[in-house]
Amino acid sequence: MYKKAVTFSYDDGIEQDRRLVDIFNSYGMKCTFNLNTGIQSEESRFEIDGVKIHRMNQEDIGDLYKGHEIAVHGLTHTGPTGLLLEELEQEFYQDAKNIERIYGKYPVGMAYAYGDCDERVAKYLQSIGIQYGRTVGSTHGFDLPKEPMLLEATCHHNDEQLFALAKQFLDAEPDDGKPMLFYIWGHSYEFDVNRNWDRIERLCEMLAGHDDIFCGTNAECLLDNPFA
Repeated sequence: MYKKAVTFSYDDGIEQDRRLVDIFNSYGMKCTFNLNTGIQSEESRFEIDGVKIHRMNQEDIGDLYKGHEIAVHGLTHTGPTGLLLEELEQEFYQDAKNIERIYGKYPVGMAYAYGDCDERVAKYLQSIGIQYGRTVGSTHGFDLPKEPMLLEATCHHNDEQLFALAKQFLDAEPDDGKPMLFYIWGHSYEFDVNRNWDRIERLCEMLAGHDDIFCGTNAECLLDNPFA
């Protein structure tokens, strides 16, 4: 039984995930990777501050994410609010079915493109078997989400409070057995854009090797109840 857990969530299935997975694996961290199967191709590319960014080809991903979780991010990375029902079906149910077909397991979670979400969309997603959905908001806290379909992470990895929050998390004694979840999200290409891969290395080094901390995927931390 654990009182603390840590999880990561990274979006878009882009090439820099390869380096990020190596880091997570070396420190025993677990992550949920949110994919857009309709545009999961090297042809889907863009550039930020001179850094070339492209998604990985679906057929080349293979077992890269083995031991981690694959979740929905929308077929084409479209913000869902305002979509008609048939458009929601295409964007999300098709993405989920593609993930099941390609990776062998139907996804139970997702991250909203651009953080775009509302209660109508959340209810639709629940109707197709999605049990949690991540926004782009930050709580700067460690409470388990009260609304899993509209959850906010603790913070983004570039948050200026990241390491202070990590220390607070490590030093804290959970009140009355109340579980604590440190939830970090981002995009792996941001480490190239900001030239700060050392940031995620440092964070993982801080969080690794603690027998009292459960390191799990989003689903393992939110749905499987490691605190029971």
